[in-house]
Amino acid sequence: MTTGTEETPRSATFRLVLLVLLVVLLLASAGVLAWLLTERRGEADDAQAERDAVMSQTRQFVLRLNTYGPEQLDNQKHLPDYRDQVLEVITPKFAADFEKSGLPIAEQTVAQAGYGRSAEVFGVGVESIDADSATAIVAAGLTGSYPDPKHPDDRSKRVAADQDVLRWEVDLVKTDGHWLVDDYAPVTGEGSQ
Repeated sequence: MTTGTEETPRSATFRLVLLVLLVVLLLASAGVLAWLLTERRGEADDAQAERDAVMSQTRQFVLRLNTYGPEQLDNQKHLPDYRDQVLEVITPKFAADFEKSGLPIAEQTVAQAGYGRSAEVFGVGVESIDADSATAIVAAGLTGSYPDPKHPDDRSKRVAADQDVLRWEVDLVKTDGHWLVDDYAPVTGEGSQ
C-alpha cells in the first residue's frame, strides 16, 4: 500500500508549473488583445480623420463657391479674392472649368446687377471613401441679395431673396495628401424633395 507521499512532490511541482504556464498564457493573451484593440482603434481613428477631412473640405468648397458680393470687386470688375479662395479647395482640372464658366458668370452678375450671395451649410456626410477618392453629400442654403432700389445711392442697403436650399453630391480626390473637390452635381431623384 502507498501512502501518496512519494507522488505529492511531483504532483505539487506539476500543479505549480501548470499554474505558471496558465498565468503566462493569460498575460500573453491579454497583451495580444490589448494590442489588437489599440491597432483597431488606430485604424478607426485614421478612417474617421479622413472622413472629417472630406467633410471639412466639402463644407469649405460650398461656402467659398457660394459667398461673394460687390464688396469683393476690384477696379477691373473682377473677384480676385473669391477666385483664389475657390481655387484653394479644387483640383486643377476643375479649376479650368471654374475659371472658364463659373467665375465669369459670378463676376458679371456682381458687376452688372450688384448681386451678392451667401451660403449656410446645414450638413455634410460622406457617402463613400477610399484611399484617394471620396464622395460627399452636402445640404446648404443660398441667399442672394441685390442693392435696395429704394436707396440707389447707398450700395450697402440690400434686399435679400428667400433662401434656396440645395443638395449636392461632391466628388473629391486626394492630391499630395490633401482632399480637393474635383466635381459636383445636384442631388436629384425620387428621394430628393
